[in-house]
Amino acid sequence: MQSKNPIQLNVVNQNLKVKKAVDREFQLPKNPPTKDYRKELFALEAAGEIEIIRVPEPFVEVDTKYGRKKKIPIEHTWHHKSCGQCGHIPGYSTSIYWLNREFGLDYYDPRDQTSCTAWNYYASAASNPAAQAAIACRNFAQAKIDGYFPLIHCGTSYGHYKEVRAQLLHFPELREQVRKILDRLGLPFVFPEEIVHYSEWVHVMRHRIAEKQTRDFSKVTATVHPACHYHKLISEDAIYDRDLYDGQRTAIVTGVVEALGAKVADYSTFHDCCGFGFRHILVSRDFSRSFATIRKIERMKIEADPDVTITHDTGCVTTLDKSQFSTQAHNRKVGIPVISDAQFAALAMGAHPYLVCQLHWHGVDNVPLLELMGIDHEKAWKEFEEVADKLQQDPEAFLTWEDV
Repeated sequence: MQSKNPIQLNVVNQNLKVKKAVDREFQLPKNPPTKDYRKELFALEAAGEIEIIRVPEPFVEVDTKYGRKKKIPIEHTWHHKSCGQCGHIPGYSTSIYWLNREFGLDYYDPRDQTSCTAWNYYASAASNPAAQAAIACRNFAQAKIDGYFPLIHCGTSYGHYKEVRAQLLHFPELREQVRKILDRLGLPFVFPEEIVHYSEWVHVMRHRIAEKQTRDFSKVTATVHPACHYHKLISEDAIYDRDLYDGQRTAIVTGVVEALGAKVADYSTFHDCCGFGFRHILVSRDFSRSFATIRKIERMKIEADPDVTITHDTGCVTTLDKSQFSTQAHNRKVGIPVISDAQFAALAMGAHPYLVCQLHWHGVDNVPLLELMGIDHEKAWKEFEEVADKLQQDPEAFLTWEDV
């Protein structure tokens, strides 16, 4: 049989009636293709192998990718900090705390928390499953001792802990190794009922945040970058909403932007990685920077020309924001401020752009964005400088929440 030539194939392909995403109706599978991890965790608890930390009330139930209900706690949260946030984007973490304080919620900022060491796991592969799982359970044990439920700030930690959970559930020998390590530390062998990312908390709080909104964001156009470790890694844990993208994309971040009155602009590389890639950023940083700026930022600029890009992970904000200087040097179409959903929400509620959100740590000029938000950035900067001068004159002094 003679094969069709390329021209004939193109004619055939053009006549194929393939519905676009906007014309399709998304249907959840009748039977989820994955198991409910909570049921498996509770089964282990019933067998006496592990103790499960329950999600405290009040909590909100949301739909995950395959329709399972996930519990998101409103307060009594133990904030598992991010090393990248604290080191590179401090206004990210402070915005999360500021939001909790503005709502008068009970939360705990632990002083006895270790890194999740996922950098080691994803970037160098130099560790081993027992060490990685023991570190995760060590942090969860500390949360139990402190009397709070863990809320994970970093998308990397969030994804890593989901992988640890799957390994602990499927490998009895790993559970035994971890149990021995925790016994030597004098800590209980515990695991949370749900692994919850801070952006899920922001998502369920978005309407309450909108009620306290003091700045008009209606002139702001934003693009959204969803973190790979949130919605691609063990994807059944991610939040989806039929009112956002008809349930065909994760609802996280987009729901917040819309609730605060800003316009969400779409672009063709929505699902692409930010370029961080862990090992890439260590051994081939130019590749990461090129991918972040040309594959993501430049596509946003050409297709949507947004005022800001909003994301929800340490690595994503760092890579998308701090890579643009190199591409600007080559006169590429970049120059979009990048901030987290927590910073965006805090700004909407009136947070100080420098004392709270610390936007001066970011690499792209955000003055035009602040002006669109109705923020007097010159006045705000003077206020920041006054505080900085006082701290410089008195090295023993520090900034309190009351000061901001």
